[in-house]
Amino acid sequence: MAEYGEWNRKGASLSDVTAKKEYKIDRDFIIKGIEAGKLEYREGSVWGNPYIKVLRRQLEEYIASELGPEYLAKATGKIELRKIKKEIAEIEQELRALQTRKAELEIILNK
Repeated sequence: MAEYGEWNRKGASLSDVTAKKEYKIDRDFIIKGIEAGKLEYREGSVWGNPYIKVLRRQLEEYIASELGPEYLAKATGKIELRKIKKEIAEIEQELRALQTRKAELEIILNK
């Protein structure tokens, strides 16, 4: 059963399309979990395209039980690595902007 407010927390739920991208599972795998009573879900539609929304915690537990903890560890590792690379790129971009501004200020102050 979902905890109070779990559906509303950022990152706590994901659509079947996002699950396919992140965990490399298909919609049928999620439907099988719903029919088995392992996954709670909500249905939605964006621009007329239906999707299924599930809780990430429950989906990860279901993946671990069906496909094994090694599969889940590999998938979550890829997700974390992608986030870290993105954060590093953002920090490097910010650093370049600060270095440029520093150089401009040094030129102005040395005149």
